[in-house]
Amino acid sequence: MHHAMPVIVGVPRSGTTLLRMMIDAHPDVAIPPETGFLPALADLDANQDASERAGRIITTFDTWPDFGLDAAELRQTLDHLSPITPADAARTFYKEYAARFGKSRWGDKTPTYGASLDRIASLLPEARFVHIIRDGRDVLVSVRGLWFRPGDTVEACAQDWMTRLAHTRALGAHVSHYLEVRYEALVHDSTATLQEICRFLDLRFDPEMLTYYLRSSQRLGEHQARYAPDGQVLVSKADRIRNQRFVMQPPQAERIGRWQSELSDDDVRRFEAVASEWLHRLGYGVQTRTVC
Repeated sequence: MHHAMPVIVGVPRSGTTLLRMMIDAHPDVAIPPETGFLPALADLDANQDASERAGRIITTFDTWPDFGLDAAELRQTLDHLSPITPADAARTFYKEYAARFGKSRWGDKTPTYGASLDRIASLLPEARFVHIIRDGRDVLVSVRGLWFRPGDTVEACAQDWMTRLAHTRALGAHVSHYLEVRYEALVHDSTATLQEICRFLDLRFDPEMLTYYLRSSQRLGEHQARYAPDGQVLVSKADRIRNQRFVMQPPQAERIGRWQSELSDDDVRRFEAVASEWLHRLGYGVQTRTVC
């Protein structure tokens, strides 16, 4: 039996990094920067030795520089374990990463895995998916201007928020372990929300999870620059850290409902024209602007 493995998913800018830092602050759990390669491992033939192919996928993926591991050493470890399944290769990677911090359990935080819950659950049955959800209008405020924004229009951001949510929820209904949490609840009552998550993960709650921000600067320091295939810098190390700077502070309630003061009336109307169904379905409502 393998330990329950938290896999944090959600629309980007919904609090996935905040939740990663909180769980990673647990003395037993290490969660690396975003991985991205699990769907590719899931696509390998589980009946053939995956040591060489899986090692190549993991160590040549564009996220590899963030993990602080030696590619040759990981491949050598996989070779020594041969024959192994793709799942064995994935677990070996996570185990090696967790060992850097003297931890015995691990997890993952990759927002885009929300579109691959079924494939990841098939690869790693111990995966327990935690889907964090945030008001899409606040997501719009947060993602504007960032390099990974889904588009330059309000409509593109609204469609992306709605589509990702719907897809992840639909897949979540068919996997064995799926939990939804709200960003707003995580910020307003971190203790109760984390206790709920810990029960889901068969993990004892530890108060150190509440002081995650004391370690966040060091954890974010793992992030390296991202490059295009031609060698051009897509986003610098400094920009990646700046994009996630808020996790270096305690939860900030004032970041909830920012859309009411930072979006124009036209922006709100345009977002709600696309996503009102999901705003209602999730209980956020529409046109609830604060009158100053």
